[in-house]
Amino acid sequence: MVVPHVADRRVQLSEDRKTRIGALASRGGRTVENIARACDRGAVDATVAVCLVTSAEAGAVERCRALGIPVEVVPPEPAATFDDRIDAALRVHGVDLVCLCGYLRRFRVDAWRGRALNIHPALLPEFGGAGMFGQRVHRAVLESGRAESGCTVHWVDDEYDHGDTVLQRRCPVLPGDTAESLAERVFREECDAYPEAIRKVLGGVSPVNF
Repeated sequence: MVVPHVADRRVQLSEDRKTRIGALASRGGRTVENIARACDRGAVDATVAVCLVTSAEAGAVERCRALGIPVEVVPPEPAATFDDRIDAALRVHGVDLVCLCGYLRRFRVDAWRGRALNIHPALLPEFGGAGMFGQRVHRAVLESGRAESGCTVHWVDDEYDHGDTVLQRRCPVLPGDTAESLAERVFREECDAYPEAIRKVLGGVSPVNF
């Protein structure tokens, strides 16, 4: 697939069908479910066309199949062909927009620049980067003494948690919070943030710094 010219790096919309989202997940799949339910209720004019996972044991497999979302298992080995196999699976399902949903591997964005989003459970640029995921993020926020946390939806580029921000939502860090209680509060914000960000993208928002 040819990477589009900078001026054309935006999600290509079709009048003939809804935008097709390809979700990539590594764990439980709650974020994929949230996007799918937003699509089902008409809050996002799109459909989740496929969820890609690297292991058949990922919780996202059962969750997505229960929702009628096709699931493809793309094993990480052999590593030399992994990115090509991910690209191929996305193309087979006619994906227009890639949404990373708790995906714990680096995504090769080459063919998907301006068409790939990620959500991170903190207010980037702080508490992001390689190795910062899940409870590690929330523990780091608590250890920092911050009074506020939240989530960030951003364009995917060649670095972890680095691309242009599409939007952020904020929530307080409360006295007595644990990583688990903060994670649940942040996730409630994520449930609004990702659909809202997708709506912005489908409305024509495109990245600046690619």
